[in-house]
Amino acid sequence: MLRALRYRNYRLFFGGQVVSLIGTWISTTATSWLVYRLTGSAFLLGFVGFAGQFPSLVIAPFAGTYVDRWDRHRLLIATQTLSMLQSFVLAILTLSGRVTVPAIIILNAFQGMVNAFDMPCRQAFVLTMIEDKEDLGNAIALNSSMFNVARILGPSIAGVIIAVASEGWCFLIDGFSYFAVIVALLQMRIARRPVAPTHSVGVLRQFVEGWTYVAGFRPIRSIITLLALVSLVGVPYTVLTPIFANTILGGGPYTLGFLMTASGGGALLGALWLAARRSVLGLGRLIPIAAGTFGIGLIAFSLSRTLWLSLFSMFVTGAGLMVQMGASNTLIQTIVDDEKRGRVMSFYVMAFLGTAPFGSLMAGTLSARIGAPRTLLIGGVCCIAGALWFASTLPTLRQAIHPIYIRMGILPELASGLQTATEPSMPPED
Repeated sequence: MLRALRYRNYRLFFGGQVVSLIGTWISTTATSWLVYRLTGSAFLLGFVGFAGQFPSLVIAPFAGTYVDRWDRHRLLIATQTLSMLQSFVLAILTLSGRVTVPAIIILNAFQGMVNAFDMPCRQAFVLTMIEDKEDLGNAIALNSSMFNVARILGPSIAGVIIAVASEGWCFLIDGFSYFAVIVALLQMRIARRPVAPTHSVGVLRQFVEGWTYVAGFRPIRSIITLLALVSLVGVPYTVLTPIFANTILGGGPYTLGFLMTASGGGALLGALWLAARRSVLGLGRLIPIAAGTFGIGLIAFSLSRTLWLSLFSMFVTGAGLMVQMGASNTLIQTIVDDEKRGRVMSFYVMAFLGTAPFGSLMAGTLSARIGAPRTLLIGGVCCIAGALWFASTLPTLRQAIHPIYIRMGILPELASGLQTATEPSMPPED
């Protein structure tokens, strides 16, 4: 389960990211609570989420071309530094009592622009740290694990800090947490990538090449399409969680922390289960099962009016979403051509983060009209419908992926059988 940690660079990355991501989740939880405390508006909750995620839709596909052209190690140091500065500015405004919703929107939009470069770069950088590609799936699963360890601890810590102090201290802690990952990146020994021939090609042409590759290869296209659907109609549950914690369940910041922690706990269990898998075989089948489980969890959460059932529903929701994301990420990174990795992962990020702002805006608008429970109920039904569609395409997707697995040696028994079938027959020796 921990075999990717034998690589020194990955150990540094893992340790730094754990600290930084805990700070990020503290800040994310505090932002949602601050906006809802200042406005009491479901629409503005959705709009703030929209502002933070919309840049990923516009910028991420083009950012992916630069991820393939630039030094990924240096780019990560730059993005983490900019994120640190954003957190410090938000902390200063909040602690001084000068924070406003427009300021939060602007700072969230800035962070979204940084994330448009950071997310695909971070995904593509994993391969740089892992020498044996067979351990790539384990590294991706461990990435998901550390993300969800932070997802468990961060909201719980944020709930305590908000209750005893204020949201500003959450933002300040987040700012200092970035030092861990920046120091870890500076300590790495990374072999510089040789300049690729595509560097002489224009950015627009590289973008079109990446888009044609994604749109023309059905397995990647189908995986990204389902992820985009789930992100659009399902993932906005995180934006609406303060409403459930405060209005529906009659709680406060502690209740919000418990709900987010339950979701993170389910996601962590799903990530650890993925990390324990030894092979990518079977991941395609897991994707629709996980998406359907996520939809069922959303429906149960939308109908719940008791804390224990809401916590269990959030646990199921977190597990389903994490397994779908982790399986999708691993499968794409296994079958993608390396010279297109940054661009393909930028479309992956666009599908997840780029559609989420419209989902957040739509969820906030619908919640103001029909209520948060009905909004999530509709989202859960749509996720189940998407899972059924993906499951119906599995036979076709397997036909497209199997030749890649044979070429990579993932299916050695088929590879040897193919080799035997293509070799000329030899007469038996006397």
